[in-house]
Amino acid sequence: MAAAERVPGILGRKIGMTQVYDEQGNVVPVTVVQAGPCDVLQVRTTDRDGYEAVQLGYLDKPRRLAARSERGHVAKLESKRAKSRAAAGVEAIAKAGCEPKRFIREIRGGAGDLQVGSKIDVSALEGVARVDVVGTSKGRGFSGAMKRHNFHGQRATHGVKKCHRALGGTGASAFPSRLFKGKKMPGQYGAARCTMRNQKLVKVDAEQNLLLIRGAVPGPNGGYVVVQQTNKM
Repeated sequence: MAAAERVPGILGRKIGMTQVYDEQGNVVPVTVVQAGPCDVLQVRTTDRDGYEAVQLGYLDKPRRLAARSERGHVAKLESKRAKSRAAAGVEAIAKAGCEPKRFIREIRGGAGDLQVGSKIDVSALEGVARVDVVGTSKGRGFSGAMKRHNFHGQRATHGVKKCHRALGGTGASAFPSRLFKGKKMPGQYGAARCTMRNQKLVKVDAEQNLLLIRGAVPGPNGGYVVVQQTNKM
């Protein structure tokens, strides 16, 4: 696709992990991501928005589940306000003319020749060697210090009694008589935005809209991800 240089990114969904063989016969662990096709919903410009970006939408959402604002974001809806603005000579914003989308994200960068209503598929990443993958990590709830921060725990002998998984002392004596900010302690773990940087893009399957990315990708199977060309070379 000619949009590879202009929009080096795409939205998708994590399918799961498997392994493939390279030319030398080595086993390569990969994560399979079903990406695109994505509709271009909006094009941000410096003159109007103060920055350049392309807003993409992935996976159709049934109209019965979409709010009127969601439907109006992607298609033109007749309303009194729209008619009055048209009568006043106000130019309407271009709409993609597609179904409402389940997953919408913006990818920073110039749009080039892309326009609202265009489509982007995995061929936009043809020739890209490495990518960044952004997703939401698995939520693990309220976790202890050993699980959350990989503490090794306390000894199982020599006077340690019923506190083997405790994190140990956290205070700082009489001065300053408080905890420092950022102290590693139990707390909410996971369910946060996570970016895996500079991962090798092993294969692009344009026929089945699949990307094979070396290594692990944040989030559960079925979770939404953003794949874009890395800037860490």
